[in-house]
Amino acid sequence: MIDQINALLPQTQCGQCGFKGCHPYAQAIASGAADINQCPPGGDEGIIELAHLLGVNPKPLDTKFGHHKPKSVAFIVEEDCIGCAKCIAACPVDAILGAAKFMHTVIAAECTGCELCLAPCPVDCIIMKPAPVHKDKPSTLKFVQAQLAKRRYDARCLRKENENAEKAERARKQKEALAKMKSAIAQQQ
Repeated sequence: MIDQINALLPQTQCGQCGFKGCHPYAQAIASGAADINQCPPGGDEGIIELAHLLGVNPKPLDTKFGHHKPKSVAFIVEEDCIGCAKCIAACPVDAILGAAKFMHTVIAAECTGCELCLAPCPVDCIIMKPAPVHKDKPSTLKFVQAQLAKRRYDARCLRKENENAEKAERARKQKEALAKMKSAIAQQQ
């Protein structure tokens, strides 16, 4: 059931629902810890889809979690970017390219419009622009975009998990080497 609920969510990973991403929100809905009307990016359409899946009545979006807005994407005003890389760290789908001390840019087709990059930017060089309108079937396109965002989010999570494991392994090896060095020094004395 969790996977079915998660498949209906927009995969923006914005946290507006009060959870750290769409999957934790899906888990909370499935367990009864959250209601179906906490996702502003999903809007009324998302609430109706969740209600249908769960066999409950739809209800209005709970505005304490925000208001539904048309889909937008982040845009970096490049001449104002200082290359701090804080936006890169905040992006849940790795849609921002750049390196420290160099200008950054957003891959608009990959941006979920979560707005998580806005707050960490120290120079406010990121703005939100309306997402391009596609003439394809909106529901089909929305599903394809959500699945792409989910794959990118999952890949980022896996990469971060691997980085943390490698960091822990390096720390363990350094600790072992330090212990050996201390032991060798103690034996010499």
